[in-house]
Amino acid sequence: MRSSRSLFHTVAFSALLAAASFATSAAHAADKITIMVGGYEKQIYLPAKLAESLGYFKDEGLDVELLNEAAGVDAENQLLAGAVQGVVGFYDHCVDLQAKGKFVESIVQFSQAPGEVEMVSSKHPDIKSPADFKGKTLGVTGLGSSTNFLTLFMASKAGLKPGDVVTVPVGAGGTFIAAMQQDQIQAGMTTEPTISRMIKTGEASVLVDMRTVESTRQALGGTYPAASLYMEASWIDAHKEEAQKLANAFVKTLRYINTHSAAEIADKMPKDFYVGDKDGYIKALDDGKGMFTPDGVMPEDGPKTVLAVLSEFSKNVKGKQIDLSKTYTTEFVRNVKGKQIDLSKTYTTEFVRNVK
Repeated sequence: MRSSRSLFHTVAFSALLAAASFATSAAHAADKITIMVGGYEKQIYLPAKLAESLGYFKDEGLDVELLNEAAGVDAENQLLAGAVQGVVGFYDHCVDLQAKGKFVESIVQFSQAPGEVEMVSSKHPDIKSPADFKGKTLGVTGLGSSTNFLTLFMASKAGLKPGDVVTVPVGAGGTFIAAMQQDQIQAGMTTEPTISRMIKTGEASVLVDMRTVESTRQALGGTYPAASLYMEASWIDAHKEEAQKLANAFVKTLRYINTHSAAEIADKMPKDFYVGDKDGYIKALDDGKGMFTPDGVMPEDGPKTVLAVLSEFSKNVKGKQIDLSKTYTTEFVRNVKGKQIDLSKTYTTEFVRNVK
């Protein structure tokens, strides 16, 4: 009898341990946040891998897994399918998706310029402006991607009609370069470090430059908030604490970018991101890192520019009532503590040193 009772207690205790272990494992799995990046080797999405490298996710007690996806539109689809909790991609998807009845929000705005360039193959010097796109095949990362949005906008603004150009998905990096080398595309939109690689070989030249805020205003008519962390509004509402911790990590990363040299930042990135040319990678980053916001806050005039761009060509957006206030939030970035103070801007010795 005592043996049976002892056996019962042993089995019960084992079952209790197993249940506790399962609960702990389930809780741990539930705690993991998976973020898909629309090509984390691209400099426009640099904050994602940099935050991981600097240990900022772990500092916040977060278990974050970064997944790589060549095109932002595919990352968007993974988010809507519930396969990932967040996307590092272009803010314009938040506007486009609202037109389709889906509500996603940018919670940290990484950049205020696309960091994109429309490149023209050296085999086609006849292409001197977007008006010359007619009858040409243009490369984009993916159909429905932000590069596709911007390409169609430029064509429409140049007076071209739907069907005058063909856009094909060619990704970025090696696949983009191969498509241009083989004349599968005559022009295309891409980012660093692909831009610098093609300029260095003389295989392509820059037609439209959107790597800085100034050049972006000229090309698109205003500030164009681009790279961001966006998530479904329903997930954000249910996970305020996690959203705040993500904002903490990414704002700290943006401050790091704003206060460190391109060489220092490059040293924190995986070596294969340099594609065999670290000096070129550093130069491109030094020229373009001004596109990143210092604090993750959405530029005030940005959402209106994005809506105007999409309304130019998109049947999904044109004529739709879009509530821009529901496409982003500054709630979390404004709550990040430890604002960076640039002491060099609180005083000057210029005048006292000039006293003779």
